[in-house]
Amino acid sequence: MAEADPLTSLTLPGERYFNRELSWLAFNQRVLEEAMNRAHPLLERLRFLSISGANLDEFFSVRVAGLKGQQLQNVDLRSADGLTPVQQLGAITDATAALMQAQQKVWGALHGELVQVGIEVIGPSTDLDADSDAWLREHFLTQIFPILTPQALDPAHPFPFIPNEGLSIVFDLVRLSDKEPIRELVMIPPSLARFARIPGEPARYMALEAVIRRFSADLFPGYRVRNSGVFRIIRDSDIEIEEEAEDLVRYFRSAIKRRRRGRVIRMEIEERIPEPVEEMLQDMLQGHDAIVVEVEGFVGIGNLSGIVDEDRPDLKFEPYAPRFPERIREYGGDCFAAIRAKDIIVHHPYEAFDVVISFLRQAASDPDVVAIKQTLYRAGKQSAVIRALIDAAEAGKSVTAVVELKARFDEEQNLMWADALERAGVQVVYGFIDWKTHAKVSMVVRREGDQFRTYCHFGTGNYHPVTARIYTDLSFFTAEPAYGRDAAALFNYITGYVEPQRLEKLVISPRDLRSELCSRIDAEIDHVREGRPGTIWAKMNSLVDPAIIEKLYAASNAGVQIDLIVRGICCLRPGVPGMSDNIRVKSVVGRFLEHSRIAVFGNGKTLPNNGALVYISSADWMPRNFDRRVEFLAPVENPTVHDQIVDQVLVANLIDTEQSWTLDSDGHYARVEAGEKPFNLHRYFMTNPSLSGRGAALDSDAVPTLRLRARG
Repeated sequence: MAEADPLTSLTLPGERYFNRELSWLAFNQRVLEEAMNRAHPLLERLRFLSISGANLDEFFSVRVAGLKGQQLQNVDLRSADGLTPVQQLGAITDATAALMQAQQKVWGALHGELVQVGIEVIGPSTDLDADSDAWLREHFLTQIFPILTPQALDPAHPFPFIPNEGLSIVFDLVRLSDKEPIRELVMIPPSLARFARIPGEPARYMALEAVIRRFSADLFPGYRVRNSGVFRIIRDSDIEIEEEAEDLVRYFRSAIKRRRRGRVIRMEIEERIPEPVEEMLQDMLQGHDAIVVEVEGFVGIGNLSGIVDEDRPDLKFEPYAPRFPERIREYGGDCFAAIRAKDIIVHHPYEAFDVVISFLRQAASDPDVVAIKQTLYRAGKQSAVIRALIDAAEAGKSVTAVVELKARFDEEQNLMWADALERAGVQVVYGFIDWKTHAKVSMVVRREGDQFRTYCHFGTGNYHPVTARIYTDLSFFTAEPAYGRDAAALFNYITGYVEPQRLEKLVISPRDLRSELCSRIDAEIDHVREGRPGTIWAKMNSLVDPAIIEKLYAASNAGVQIDLIVRGICCLRPGVPGMSDNIRVKSVVGRFLEHSRIAVFGNGKTLPNNGALVYISSADWMPRNFDRRVEFLAPVENPTVHDQIVDQVLVANLIDTEQSWTLDSDGHYARVEAGEKPFNLHRYFMTNPSLSGRGAALDSDAVPTLRLRARG
């Protein structure tokens, strides 16, 4: 019998791609691993644990909810790796059960370490001194008891609606007067903090459900508590856009209300919960087909973030104050003068987001500025960006804001900003009904002499002052006329559906971003065929798109050397003989969230080199970014900015050894060994100025040269 061709299996979807959902769970596992990384301070490790919990909640409320919907509607839509919704849900259930068990194990370990440094989470029956017990009881009676509304569970009282992420306690009681049993439900309002901190030292925290249990006699006078159980639910929180929605604003106001009543997707119940209570909860969920998980430990891991706020700077990262680029200081803080002199890139969070705010504030107050156009995807709750736009409109300037209502979980906030902007006279546009406007672009038109000059900002991240302190992103400022013309055409496309006939610099989706990337990859293949090196470096949050993955496989087989830095989801299988031998994938997870999107093509030489083609983008390499979002890909040509992105940002990511994981062909991520000369990219950027922002006042030798280490 002839031997089977080992490459035959490479034609099967399951052998060519990792599952998107399982890859995301692997990313969340890496986040959880940071909670046990002793290189981080203790409360920061607790923060990583809470982030892993919050991440998992959102995963269920959006991704699992979508698969559940397909299952219930008998939709047999297979994933790129060939799995049906039912098969994916089965794999997800197993993987998340293991992940949640790991979270509880990590919490047990961190709890013990916290006790040793004077921070303790105590249970309802913990013995307290008289003063502490009196304070806690007073806190319960004045701050908690008035807000609680116990509800009897019997035929006369139907089971109440419980909101998304709602935490509740079921009490089994016996009336002392006649020994009659009664069951009561206590929903814990989300307005209450999850933990009560008892005054004094050491720091002692009691979870809200533990406080309620401790003082259940005050809540249920005349009753004895036989037992009680805590449970928590996650609901479907996605919003689907209906094509026939005539008024997008009205539709979203209604959809946000409907989301709060979405189908139950997951229910977490305490392992100690009485069996009759569990059966009752199961009955309550009939028709939801929810995933029920028994939790041995703390219910709602994401809420542990409340303890991270404890005032213990010795247990947190040393505070970091971002630099303001010296280049702009040299022009007296005049952003326009600095940008007019030379393109500049600002590397957040190492360089302050205040630069972006200053750019807009100066535009608002400058009498020579005639127009401002701005996209807003996520702007935060306290947004200086919104204030600057309002000030500009009130100063009589023409201001246009593209507010994206479909930014998940920020829809309500964005509706509020849209109202405020419109009241100030800003022309608010909501863009396309079917597509999200995800591009981060700002343009300012300024009268200079007898002409107008356009200043542009292109960002890889959101105009969000809070996330800009923890997300690593790039802000590219330029006054080159071609970028200004392209930005104007992009805004006209969004606001008036006027598709650009020709763009000089930008590439946009959903028009031609995917095809442009494929063309650039093809060019590297051609270089190899003509005897020159072919090299690709790319950095992104997620790599999912099958067409791009197949093109990368083709490049690998042609001999192109490919290094990918993919923080989260990666569906590409690296290092598979005959398919992806020349592709390496790593993920960086650390103090800051790697968020910038960069693509670099060697252009006939090995990387790094001065002639490489460098692009920044707002888009990850996912079908949604290429097909259902308005995104940009912008070339970076200024030599200093070019070198900063290639020789600093990407080389630092590639040589990092302290926060990096490598992906193997089986889907396993292995932490990179630090070695004899460990390198931490976040620490490097916190202590060294950027190439384009350092200014003439700083000697070029102040920026240490990074060298790409030879591959093992």
